[in-house]
Amino acid sequence: MIVRIEIDTPPSGQFDYRVTDEGETLYADAELPTLADALVAAVEGLAPEVVGAEVWFRGVVSGTYPLHVIAANHAQIATHAVNTTAAIFEGLAGAD
Repeated sequence: MIVRIEIDTPPSGQFDYRVTDEGETLYADAELPTLADALVAAVEGLAPEVVGAEVWFRGVVSGTYPLHVIAANHAQIATHAVNTTAAIFEGLAGAD
C-alpha cells in the first residue's frame, strides 16, 4: 500500500499533517515544530503493509518515496517539499 502524507502550515506557523489512503484519513496530528518533525511523525504511525508514501506540502506533491528512504532522509525530503512548493507557487504567481 502507498499512502499520502499531506502537510500544511496553518496560521499558527506550526505544521499539521494527515495520512490518507484513497481519500480516507487514517490518522493526523497538528502543531509540530518543523516540517521534518511532521514527516517523521507521519511515518512512525504507518502500518507494516505500507511500503511507500506520496509527500504533499501545502497542496503540492513533491514525490513518492519508499518508507525506508523517508526514514533515512526525512530532512532532505522536507527541504525538497519546501523547494518544490515554492517553485510551483512562484510559477503560478508569474502566470498572472
